[in-house]
Amino acid sequence: MEADTMDFAQLESSVWQRLAEERRPIVLYGMGDGADKILTQFERFGIKISAVFASDEFVRGHSFHGFPVQRLCEVQEKFGEDIVIVISFASQRPDVLERMYALDAKFDVVAPDVPVAGEDLFDEAFVRQHAEQMKRAYALLADEQSRRVFLDTVRFKLSGRLCYLRQSETTKDEIFNAVLRPSQQEHFADLGAYNGDTIRELLSYTEKAFASVTALEPDRRNFRKLSRYAEEMLSGEVRLIQAGAWDCDTEQCFAAKAGRQSRIAERGIMVPMRSLDSVLHGAPCTMLKMDVEGAEREALQGAANTIRRFHPKLNIAAYHRSEDFFALPLLVHSLQSDYRIYLRHHPYVPAWDTNLYAI
Repeated sequence: MEADTMDFAQLESSVWQRLAEERRPIVLYGMGDGADKILTQFERFGIKISAVFASDEFVRGHSFHGFPVQRLCEVQEKFGEDIVIVISFASQRPDVLERMYALDAKFDVVAPDVPVAGEDLFDEAFVRQHAEQMKRAYALLADEQSRRVFLDTVRFKLSGRLCYLRQSETTKDEIFNAVLRPSQQEHFADLGAYNGDTIRELLSYTEKAFASVTALEPDRRNFRKLSRYAEEMLSGEVRLIQAGAWDCDTEQCFAAKAGRQSRIAERGIMVPMRSLDSVLHGAPCTMLKMDVEGAEREALQGAANTIRRFHPKLNIAAYHRSEDFFALPLLVHSLQSDYRIYLRHHPYVPAWDTNLYAI
């Protein structure tokens, strides 16, 4: 399908409209922030739920939004099997994914897409609004797998159908071995370093060898874990900075959650923010990873000089905001037009761990 003739809004119909018209019982699977966001949208669209259930090991006689949290078998006893199950939490754990897929094989299952950051909901109106950007981003992609991921991301975000995630997912080994191919001489910058997990991931491909590591992590407790890992496991040129990634050196209010999803918010604590260009101050960077919970656009702009000068390999989270999977490729192209840009989705429900890679 040619990008200039593509009507992305016709790839699938909206899960929100379908659920609003549903006459069967709608039951929520899971609790927490994701479920809260989905229920907010349900209220907006007039969608009513009939029950809430959790995996058996999490059922402890509690309630969620006024519904007792039940086991699936208890929901079936009341409503039968002709129900619509709404997955309302995120996971990449293989055992949890298999449980989701088993449900999908037996029931009508959807996982409505709500953004991790920002307010824009990915629906037909959103697609029509951003159609031209989406076409330009699609035309930039370097291989067929990237184009498949792009189209299936649109289909999933519109429909909530798990099949679109499953049919286009690949492992990290595929992209690292075939595209990124990290060497033992990488100058690695990790923005949103968490506890050092991505540094460990990179070094697993280089026999633990590297030229230098520069890591930024804003959350205090995560930074302690990162520092402990670096002290115990890394030897060489390592620079750790307790700060978030941004387009300039400043401070921002941060909702620290002591996890992967610590992010900028209206309320929280003031946290230093740094641009990568300022941190490196002309030092080399050959591989750049960003997973900064919706601030990827600003972090890229704060790394513009580094990107133009050193052309580092890129590994950028492209799923926090509804527009990330098409807006970030366009931004990367504007910063360095000769990048070859790839999209990959790694096993996760919903469409998290959808990343932009570039060389």
